[in-house]
Amino acid sequence: MKRAVVGVLAVGLFLTGVGSAVADSWRPIQDATTVGAVFEDAEYRFNPPERNHGSFEWRGSLRDDSDGDGHNVYLQVRVEGLAWARYNGKQRQSVRLHNANWVGAQRYISKAELRVCRNRGSLHPDNCSHIRKFFVNR
Repeated sequence: MKRAVVGVLAVGLFLTGVGSAVADSWRPIQDATTVGAVFEDAEYRFNPPERNHGSFEWRGSLRDDSDGDGHNVYLQVRVEGLAWARYNGKQRQSVRLHNANWVGAQRYISKAELRVCRNRGSLHPDNCSHIRKFFVNR
């Protein structure tokens, strides 16, 4: 009888762990592109409150797609309606980025937005991709 109870508990713990791993797994982000800039091979996840402040975590490669234009590229991320956070790339290169964004007054993030832009200087407006929106599936 004890073995049966221990076996049922072990199976229950295993299935709970598998469920947690699936909930915390990385999800792909479709390539965000605009003229001269690409954010590719990207993934995201919404962390639970006990991990990394319940943040929106993301990673990917930001690439300057127009080597000869002389403009830099950057990525912007916004969570829960706060201001955009900016992550700069490098001209004529691809840069691997990985970061987590959160709001200090909240236990976890449930909404996030992301876009990639090309910095065209002070005389011309920057061009940015369409905003990608992410929502938590809790």
